[in-house]
Amino acid sequence: MAIIIPTISSCSEKITAGEKRLARLLEGGLSEQCTCWYDTRMGDKQEHPDFVILTPEKGLLFIEVKDWFITKIKSANKSHIHYETKDGIQPFKNPLEQVRQYTFHTINSLKKDPLLRQQQGDYEGSFIMPYGFGVYLSNITRAQLEKSFPPEAINELFPASQVICKDELSEFMTKEQISARLESLLRHNYAHHTTPQQLDRIRWHLYPDVRINASVTQVDLNNFTFHTPDVVCMMDRNQEQLARSMGAGHRVIHGVAGSGKTLILHHRCIELANNIENTKPILVICYNITLAKKLKSQLEQHTLRLPVEVIHFHAWCYQQLNTHHSLPPKSKNFIELMENALTVAFEEGIIKPEQYSAVLIDEGHDFKPEWLRILARMPDNKDNSLLFLYDDAQSIYQKKKALDFTLSSVNIKALGRTTILNTNYRNTRQILHFASNIAFNYLNNHIEEALKYQQPDAGGLSGTYPALASFDNQDEEITHVLDWVTKQRQQGIAWSEIAILCPSTYSISGMLGPRLAARSIPYQIDLPPRLDTTLS
Repeated sequence: MAIIIPTISSCSEKITAGEKRLARLLEGGLSEQCTCWYDTRMGDKQEHPDFVILTPEKGLLFIEVKDWFITKIKSANKSHIHYETKDGIQPFKNPLEQVRQYTFHTINSLKKDPLLRQQQGDYEGSFIMPYGFGVYLSNITRAQLEKSFPPEAINELFPASQVICKDELSEFMTKEQISARLESLLRHNYAHHTTPQQLDRIRWHLYPDVRINASVTQVDLNNFTFHTPDVVCMMDRNQEQLARSMGAGHRVIHGVAGSGKTLILHHRCIELANNIENTKPILVICYNITLAKKLKSQLEQHTLRLPVEVIHFHAWCYQQLNTHHSLPPKSKNFIELMENALTVAFEEGIIKPEQYSAVLIDEGHDFKPEWLRILARMPDNKDNSLLFLYDDAQSIYQKKKALDFTLSSVNIKALGRTTILNTNYRNTRQILHFASNIAFNYLNNHIEEALKYQQPDAGGLSGTYPALASFDNQDEEITHVLDWVTKQRQQGIAWSEIAILCPSTYSISGMLGPRLAARSIPYQIDLPPRLDTTLS
């Protein structure tokens, strides 16, 4: 089955009967390598044809769908169709001309990338794969067209090579027949071989919002000259489908480390902040101070309609209490007192619910249940948009199993709205295999059943297998580290590209630092900020 982005079920409020019918036909009739986007804004002009279909073995298709009835078409020419609506006869842009413009603008933009052009042969300089466009008339048969328009008008306005009628694509056709009818829309159906990397580049250009830490720059705005990185990074198809398919209400994502949870949160936040129906700020909240800074920096790169508040939990707690003059006095246990004061202030109505249009919680495994009960009340009741992301295996702050409570007990409505991500994309396969041997073979044999880790699937690239060395004492270990670092530098690795991770602050300042200095190795100590310095 083809992947439909977003899922058909998530589009119930906007998808027409004809669009849904075509989506079902595409989903069931095309191969699993095929990706179909429905009504998704694309490219620099943010155009959104009804369907964009990318098939590695066939090509790139753009399709407009019209649920028109033949009796209501009053006149037609190459530029406009006059159609009878409940408000009278209205002029509509000819869908064939509309989708033609989408197609050629998009293809011309894609061809600016040298790696998406044919390099030799009769089609040198052309787009890397065949492409085409067409219109699907979901309520009009070919016979009805032929009865209503003279042959010359049909050839000009509704040619079979570019217009698919209701009876020419149906649920009763085989997969081969469906694929063949769609393939007939392709222009210049030349032989081609499109690599996975080229398919990624096509997606990278079509949908900028799926990019990861990369942007396209235009040095010539008139000619749209693109400078694209040699290697592009983006969401995979499943991540993109999940990110685009979230509707209103509560959504829960339970994913292994490196599965793209935070990436999906980032995409969802941008979508919510630009939604014209939202009127209040968006809250993005996590436990880790450094992660909050990173998320804030990433989101600040976008122009958003609504303000987005990106903050770690204790800073948000401090902010809420300070705003309502409910901060506890400074003391050694100030953080604990502040947490308790937040709960009391909320229960007494001092801190109000529904402050945000949406709340997005990252690192949910490190939140206490009483915090989540408050955060679950913070989205506006209109859509009650809340996204909760967690992974039991990543809980590093709470000295217990991450979720030793049910989500329903903290007012998060997860039933039927939970997605599990099992694939780790962050690490190479070799690193993941190495870490898995420790976490799942050793650690799982030494902890209670409830705390055991679930092994992720490997989705990353291949790389060098990590080396493991053991020593009789710490002095030998440090000597080995310094020798290894020196060797990396001699092989051309910049000092700034080398990191030494230590289990404690003392390991750095008391033992490793002086030894680095003795060898004239430049270093910078990077310690996490103290919590009490990040509140105000």
